[in-house]
Amino acid sequence: MLVPFKSLPDSSRVWIYQANRSFTSDEIEEISQKLDLFIEKWTAHGTNLKASYEIKYNRFITIALDQEIAAASGCSIDASVRFIQQLEKEYDVDLLDKMNVSYKQGDFIAYKNLSDFRKMAKQKAVSSKTIVFNNLVNNKAEYLSDWEVPASESWHKRFMN
Repeated sequence: MLVPFKSLPDSSRVWIYQANRSFTSDEIEEISQKLDLFIEKWTAHGTNLKASYEIKYNRFITIALDQEIAAASGCSIDASVRFIQQLEKEYDVDLLDKMNVSYKQGDFIAYKNLSDFRKMAKQKAVSSKTIVFNNLVNNKAEYLSDWEVPASESWHKRFMN
């Protein structure tokens, strides 16, 4: 069951998918409609899941699930991954590669593979103050407080000198 993102408790589980490019406004509209339909029908062992999503910076899809009502099962998580894989095919975009880093350069969101980001850190092209996106956050509370943070406050800090 699709609910407003704001109405989900802070304990809600989140999954963040970052795109290797920005979505167009038309793509965001289409993807939002597809997410609405997917979440409305998303179940775990026949029980409707209370969930929502956000699309941020035209690049990140965050799906959130209130696990107090019903927790995600292996099958329901598999269904969400298949849904994301379908979006990848339809929009020729990479959403599942976790070996890439997104970070802010002013108002622009940059996207680099991990080895390039590491090189940039060594060359001081990015610093511990660079705002990065920590897609490893687990719940809505962490998403709201620890997703968009300076590299020094994320797992990215291991690349900073």
